[in-house]
Amino acid sequence: MRKPIIAGNWKMHKTRDEALQFIFSVNVKVPNKTYVETVVCPPAPILRDLVKRQGDHLRIGAQTMHEESEGAFTGEVSAALLENIGVDYTIIGHSERREHFNETDQSVNKKIHQALRYEIIPIVCVGESLEIREQNETDAYVSAQVKKALHNLSETQVKNLVIAYEPIWAIGTGKTATPEQAEETIKTIRRVITTLYSPAVGDAIRILYGGSVKPGNIDDLMAQPDIDGALVGGASLNAQDFLTLVEAAKNAS
Repeated sequence: MRKPIIAGNWKMHKTRDEALQFIFSVNVKVPNKTYVETVVCPPAPILRDLVKRQGDHLRIGAQTMHEESEGAFTGEVSAALLENIGVDYTIIGHSERREHFNETDQSVNKKIHQALRYEIIPIVCVGESLEIREQNETDAYVSAQVKKALHNLSETQVKNLVIAYEPIWAIGTGKTATPEQAEETIKTIRRVITTLYSPAVGDAIRILYGGSVKPGNIDDLMAQPDIDGALVGGASLNAQDFLTLVEAAKNAS
């Protein structure tokens, strides 16, 4: 059985005080990490504040990181720093980073290698635009993203990372891929990984769905056999909504 994950991507939301209020309210209510992994990814300046206050069953992730260990990269954050302050996860290759900050499949691959070097678990985002879906090219497009992201990674490394399928047309739009659509593409991703590595790796890797996930659709999504959790945007900003999503993932495991 693959342990489910609910990861909240706060994007550019919450002040330090708001973030601490959130953490204090969910810490004592988050289910045991034996049954479900619960991750919160806040803006970088408050990562350490939240790491210091995370409970036994909550973990903190970054929203991005640089592909180099150090250097003249103004405004960037290194995996070495994230590891040093106790961050356990990082999102890599979110569609907003690809669109607004020129991240490519090649830089995503470099970041994955760098994160794993520092024992940070990457949550690697892939997903298609509405135009690509309407042209019936989703499987080919997402498969190519996965292959490029995993270039030169070993079986052990791939088993220990997480992939998040986020159709771009469903992020922040209120539109959600149907559970069947999400399952179909995630099954394709799992099949690609099986072909690249082995059935054991394809079965072990955890693949999340992301794109307007909320309490009203989480049960149907988690009922799909290949969906192992969710990368959540807006619904992760509200403590009660976030806890509802985590409980749903736990109950589906």
